[in-house]
Amino acid sequence: MSTSFGFRITSEIAEDGGRLGRTGVITTPHGEIKTPAFIPVGTKATVKSVLPESMNDLGAQAILANAYHLYLQPGHETLDAAGGLSQFMNWQKPTFTDSGGFQVMSLGVGFKKVIAMDAETFHADDVIADKKERLAHVDDDGVTFKSHLDGSMHRFTPEISMQVQHSIGADIMFAFDECTTLHNTRRYQERSLERTRLWAERCLVEHNQLTRDRADKPYQALFGVLQGAQYEDLRRKAAQDLGSMVADGISFDGFGIGGALDKANLGTIVRWVNEELPREKPRHLLGIGEPTDLFVGVENGADTFDCVAPSREARTSAVYTDKGRFNVSGGAYRKDFTTIDETCGCYTCAHYSKAYLNHLFRGKEILAATLATIHNEYYIINLVDRMRQAIDRGDFLEFKKDFLGNYKVNQSA
Repeated sequence: MSTSFGFRITSEIAEDGGRLGRTGVITTPHGEIKTPAFIPVGTKATVKSVLPESMNDLGAQAILANAYHLYLQPGHETLDAAGGLSQFMNWQKPTFTDSGGFQVMSLGVGFKKVIAMDAETFHADDVIADKKERLAHVDDDGVTFKSHLDGSMHRFTPEISMQVQHSIGADIMFAFDECTTLHNTRRYQERSLERTRLWAERCLVEHNQLTRDRADKPYQALFGVLQGAQYEDLRRKAAQDLGSMVADGISFDGFGIGGALDKANLGTIVRWVNEELPREKPRHLLGIGEPTDLFVGVENGADTFDCVAPSREARTSAVYTDKGRFNVSGGAYRKDFTTIDETCGCYTCAHYSKAYLNHLFRGKEILAATLATIHNEYYIINLVDRMRQAIDRGDFLEFKKDFLGNYKVNQSA
């Protein structure tokens, strides 16, 4: 198993010199990732309802797990003793871990998995979702939070986040950050950005020490996380600060574009930061996975993506096709013996009809989630693969135009 980490660009969007999209290859100790690539989320070392072997068969190049959740259960020490995340979950391909910064925000304000917000609704620094308890409190040194599992109290600092992630053993880790909401005031966003910058420096120092202390382990890459909400000057500053940051003699291996995002300006925000970041390092767009958003991210220079949407939507019976997303549990599909998508190459579409899936969902059978998730993960992974192939061919913008011309977010039955 290689101990190296690297990234090389293989081609760029050729139709328009102003576009930032490119293809490339990320090298990790557990193998290569051809980019752009969608990275399915296996929050607790599992993609819900689907075997790791099935994720491999449907084309996943890597899996992203969450440090916060694995820290609480089963504990990062357990994964370290097991030989790391890949060995623990029998996934012999690259892995990522989210630092837990997003969970700090969601625990703090109760918005759960929602990162796409309307920036125009209201602004307040004590914002909290309706009927939710604030479970996390941020200070300049770190975050104190209450476990959503048993109510026990815990503390994350940049150093602890690095220690937890090194023990989990993912190939690519993210620096600990404060993820704000779009509802926070400009003044708070400025203070938070400086806090995240200082935390990033501390993460680099601790990461370097842990890398030396654990020299017998494969190298784990560290990505800095860029915040700044919907503000151009803050986003560009974050990219400049972290893109040039050197602490304890090392710099970041890549970057994550984080924070709650105003979806109406997604492409603009991604472009802002990618115009500032070092071209030779990979960029990961955190928490983005809807088909229309993926085109925007790829076009503006994001290399990898993760999102729970394909599996979460699948559990509600929502499935993707090139024509749009629809709920296979709807009455129109009771006696529809065609597959979800006649052109799809996934296991589900090769073996099962809409009528059968409709029956499973209506009967509340566990298999419903498994088959729908296999299809959705395959579809999103394959869609980004098609984008990569289009960039290599030199016709990405034509492919994007044709796709978006046919795709409806909620397809009618």
